[in-house]
Amino acid sequence: MSQPTSSVPTAPVSGSAQTFRLAIVVALGGFLFGFDASVISGAINAIAADFALSDWEMGLVVASPTLGGIIAGGSAGPLSDRFGRKPILLVIAILYTVSAAFSALAPDFLTITLARFIGGLGFGSLTLAPIYIAEISHPSQRGRMVSINQLNIVVGFSAAYFANYALLQAAASGADWVGSIGLDSNTWRWMLGIELLPAGIYVLMLLHIPESPRWLVLNHQPERAQRVIHKLMPGVDAEQEVREIRASHSSAMEPFLKRLSGLMKPSVRLALVVGLVIGVAQQITGVNAIYFYAPTIFEQSGVGTNAAFAQAIWVGVTNVVFTLVAMFCIDRYGRRPLLLVGLLGVVISMAVCAYGFKQATYVIDDIQAIEIQNTELKSRLKPLEGVVYESDVAFKRALRAYLSESELREQQGQIIKAAINMQPTLILIGILGFVASFAVSLGPVMWVLLSEIFPNHLRGIGMAFIGVINSGVSFLVQFVFPWQLSNWGSFITFLNYGVFAIIGLVLVYWLLPETKGKTLEQLEAEFTRAETP
Repeated sequence: MSQPTSSVPTAPVSGSAQTFRLAIVVALGGFLFGFDASVISGAINAIAADFALSDWEMGLVVASPTLGGIIAGGSAGPLSDRFGRKPILLVIAILYTVSAAFSALAPDFLTITLARFIGGLGFGSLTLAPIYIAEISHPSQRGRMVSINQLNIVVGFSAAYFANYALLQAAASGADWVGSIGLDSNTWRWMLGIELLPAGIYVLMLLHIPESPRWLVLNHQPERAQRVIHKLMPGVDAEQEVREIRASHSSAMEPFLKRLSGLMKPSVRLALVVGLVIGVAQQITGVNAIYFYAPTIFEQSGVGTNAAFAQAIWVGVTNVVFTLVAMFCIDRYGRRPLLLVGLLGVVISMAVCAYGFKQATYVIDDIQAIEIQNTELKSRLKPLEGVVYESDVAFKRALRAYLSESELREQQGQIIKAAINMQPTLILIGILGFVASFAVSLGPVMWVLLSEIFPNHLRGIGMAFIGVINSGVSFLVQFVFPWQLSNWGSFITFLNYGVFAIIGLVLVYWLLPETKGKTLEQLEAEFTRAETP
C-alpha cells in the first residue's frame, strides 16, 4: 500500500496477527519455489540413468523450470493486475500441484521436461507473493512481512534436501512397506511427487485469503477494500488509504513500452548498469549449479552417494542460517559492505573447491572394493585396475569405454569413491563457504537494491527487466553444468565461477554507492544526477 500520513497509528496486535497469518500463507509460494527448484538435485542422476539422458538433456530437465519462470516473471504482475492477486496466486498453486504429479509419473524425457516447465510457470510466486504481502501490510511492518517470503524460499531449499535424504535412506532400509509402495525402485519419483503435499495445502489455504485492498481500489471496489483494510489494519484511516491508493495509480498505468523506453534514458543509465551487474553476478557465479546439483558435486569428491545426500542437507541449513544473518545485517551495515564481503567469500570458496579438485588423482586399486553389487559390471572395469588418472575428465572418459552412459550415471558415486585420492573436506568447506557468502550478500541484497536504485515511476519495469536477465543467466548456468563437468572437469568449472566472482567484485566496488539510510527520493536524485548528460 502507499505510505500513509505520519499521523497514522501503529496497527493493533489483532490486525498485526491477522496480517502475519496471511503473510505466512502467501509466502508458502516462496517455500514451494525453493522446494521445487532444489528437489531435482537428489533425483537427476537417477532420472538420467532411467531415461538414458545426455549431458544436454540432463541440463534441460534441471533448467526447464527456469524457462517457465522467465515467462511467469513477466506475466504474473500484469495478469494479477487484470484478474486479481488471489486468483493468480491460486493458479500458481495449482501449477505447482500439476507439475509435481506429472513429474512423478513421467514416462520419458519430454514428459518430465514439460512437467517441470509447468512448475516453472508457478515461479510467478517470486514476484506476486511479495506484492500481495506488501499491499496488506502496515508500513511499520512491511519490511519484516515481505522478508518472510525470502526466508521461506531458503527453508524450501533446505526441506527438499532433507526430504531427498530421508527418502533415499528409507529406500535402502529394506523394510517391507518400502517395496509395497515402490519406493525402492522409484525413489526419484517419490522425491518429485512429495511436493504434492505442500502444494495441495497451499491451494486450500489460499481459498481463505482476502483479495488485496489495493487491487480492489484500482478495480473500482472501494467498499470491499475498506472492509479488508479495517480488518487487517484497524488503526488505519481506511478512507484516507483508499484515496492515497487512487492518487498513486496514475504513473503505474503508463503504457508498457513507454515505461520500458524510460529505462534506456541516459539519466537512468547508472541504475540500469548497477542492476545488470548485480543481476548477472548473482547467477553467473554458480549458485544454481550448487543448489540444483549439490549431491552430484559432493559425489565428485568421493564421499559416496549416501554421504553426498547427507552433505547436501548442510547446504540447506547453511543457507537458512546466513539468510537470517543477512536480514539482521542489511540495515545495520549496509548493502555495499555485504556485497563486497560476500563476493570476496565466493572468490575464496570457489578457489578452495578448484584447488581441491586440481589435486585429485584417480586409481582403482581393487575392483572388488567398489561398493556395487553388479559383478558383471565390475568385471568389465578390470582393465582399469591400477591405472592412475590425473583428472576427473580423463577418468570418466576411461570409464565410458567400458560402461554405458546410464550405468555410469547410476554407479559413478561409488566408483569415484573407490578410485579418488583427495581431501573431500576441502570441497565441503568450499561449497558451504560459497553458500554462506551468497546467502549473506547476493541472494537477499540484490532484490533490496533493485527496489531502491530505480526511479519511483520505473521501479516495477526495472525490476522486471533485470529479473528476466537474471533468470536467463540462471537457465544457462543450470543447463550447461552437466556438460561442463563432463568436458571441463570440476577444477575448471569451479575456477570459472571464481573468475566471474572476481569480475563482479571489481564492478561492485567501482560502481555501487551505499544506499542504506537514504530515502527513495534521495536515491533517485543521486543515481539520476550521476548520469545526466
